[in-house]
Amino acid sequence: MTSPIWHPFTQHALFPAMRPVVSAEGAWLLDGDGRQVFDAISSWWVVTHGHCHPRIVQAIRDQAGRLDQVIFAGHTHEPAREFADGLLKMVPAGLSRVFFSDSGSTSVEVALKMALGHFRHLGSPRHRVVVMQGSYHGDTVGTMSAGERGSFTQPYEPLLFGVDRIPFPEPGAEQATLDSLERFARDPTTAALLIEPLVLGAGGMRFYQPAILAEMAAICARHGVLLIADEVMTGWGRTGRFLACDHACVAPDILCLSKGITGGHLPLAVTLCREEIFQSHWSTDRSRTFFHSSSYTANPIACAAACANLQIWREEPVQARIDAVAAEQAEGAIRLEGYPGLTSVRCMGTILAAEIGAGGADYMADTGPALMRFFAERDLLIRPLGRTVYLLPPYCSTGAELRACHDAMIEAADVFG
Repeated sequence: MTSPIWHPFTQHALFPAMRPVVSAEGAWLLDGDGRQVFDAISSWWVVTHGHCHPRIVQAIRDQAGRLDQVIFAGHTHEPAREFADGLLKMVPAGLSRVFFSDSGSTSVEVALKMALGHFRHLGSPRHRVVVMQGSYHGDTVGTMSAGERGSFTQPYEPLLFGVDRIPFPEPGAEQATLDSLERFARDPTTAALLIEPLVLGAGGMRFYQPAILAEMAAICARHGVLLIADEVMTGWGRTGRFLACDHACVAPDILCLSKGITGGHLPLAVTLCREEIFQSHWSTDRSRTFFHSSSYTANPIACAAACANLQIWREEPVQARIDAVAAEQAEGAIRLEGYPGLTSVRCMGTILAAEIGAGGADYMADTGPALMRFFAERDLLIRPLGRTVYLLPPYCSTGAELRACHDAMIEAADVFG
């Protein structure tokens, strides 16, 4: 019987059957045929410590029997307060307010609305948003508007609003990026710069240097432009530090977090901001209320999972595990560098990426679906971005598991390169 389910980012004419998964543990999935599959992309970048981590699972069980859900307007609860207090101790100084939502896309939507509301309530004309070419910030209308235009967004162009774009800081051409940002930042109508710090994720796992991030932050600060850091993917240790911004000692004005926030167990997101952004909305005038919510804002069960995640970060050697994965990935990059059929081999923290075949990154390249099938036949969950093959594994992954992925990339290069 054909399934009635419409799966995300799936062309069902090319992939008519989905692989059923019945359980998971650590870095491994178990499919309906009893075959183990190594989760080399952390199930779309969300799983950090491993699937079904016992401490997070127990926290979910305990909270589900105590308080499942309550409207977060006019009410609060301890898991949300505990998580907010704990998170503020881990992020850059100056961030003081935590707004809950339920996905990476909505966390960025919230950030954009915070920025525009802030200047509106100050009586400022600032309303323009600057973004980086090649970026991806989500699939809601606002985040599609801010992301790169192309095959992802073409059917929805009538809904999208305009933004200003600075070029990606290609090696050797970084000054063009900074000069472009300087021009936009001088414009008195520019409100915010929205960027993915250090790594463009869905844009092809493209990396740039911390020094450039620091320069962009300095330009924004000089001209009163808010810096919004979309760390939905890069946060929670993926680049080797808790935040990508930490590499550049940058403190954003607004910070978006999701994906690894519950260790990959439940959907949750937050948008953090500086106190002055909260205060610009503070008023006895109800029209200055921050008008945003979702029905499951700060769901207690999800917040309990997030609290357990913070406990793991505080009490277990998470950074050592990240460092071990990063070291294996760095060794893998050295091994892959120069291999025929592999180009632009690169590594940052726990992320390793390369292009297979000629033509550079292209999400719509026919190579992408073929590569996906190739890796699936080898029981590896690796989902290329067109020709770009990347590994973004859970932190419990072993050296042997990662080396098997590197071997598969070499094998794929022999076939498709």
